[in-house]
Amino acid sequence: MQKYIVSVLVRNQAGVLARVSSLFGRRAFNIDSLTVSATTDPKLSRMSIIVTADEQVLEQVMKQVSKLYEVLSVEQLWEDESYCKELVFVKLRTEDALSRDAIREIAEIYNANVVESVKNAMIVELTEVPSRIDAFLDVISNFDVIETCRSGVTAMAK
Repeated sequence: MQKYIVSVLVRNQAGVLARVSSLFGRRAFNIDSLTVSATTDPKLSRMSIIVTADEQVLEQVMKQVSKLYEVLSVEQLWEDESYCKELVFVKLRTEDALSRDAIREIAEIYNANVVESVKNAMIVELTEVPSRIDAFLDVISNFDVIETCRSGVTAMAK
C-alpha cells in the first residue's frame, strides 16, 4: 500500500463532496486528507485527496469517480512532479530551556516556524510537502507532543 495524491476537478454543486468521497469509502479506502478549494471559475472546485491504497484498486476507483456527472477530470499527482503543500501545527510541552532549544533547532532544520512560545509549551508551524511533514512529525515525536493539526494537501499539476 502506498500514499497517492488524487486531484479531482468538479462542478461546484451541493452533495458532490459526499458522492466523490463515498466512492473511496465503498472500496474501503481511508482518505488520509481531503481538501476542497475554489478555482478561478466560481462554478468549479478542486478536490485534493490523499489516500493509502493498492495501485490497481485506486485506478479503478478513479475511473468510477470520473464517471460522476459533477466530475470534470480526475488525475493522479506525484509529489515531486506537482505543486503540493500542506500545513501542520504541532503543540509541544516544554518544561525546560533545553527542550525549547532542541525544538527550535529541529524547526530550523525543517524551515518550520515557532509561532508561539510560552513557559510550558511551544507551537511550531510547518508548510511543506506531505512526505517532509511526515518526516518532521517523526522527529518531533521524541518530544512531548500535546496536539497536532494538519490542514490537508492542496495540489496542482505543474
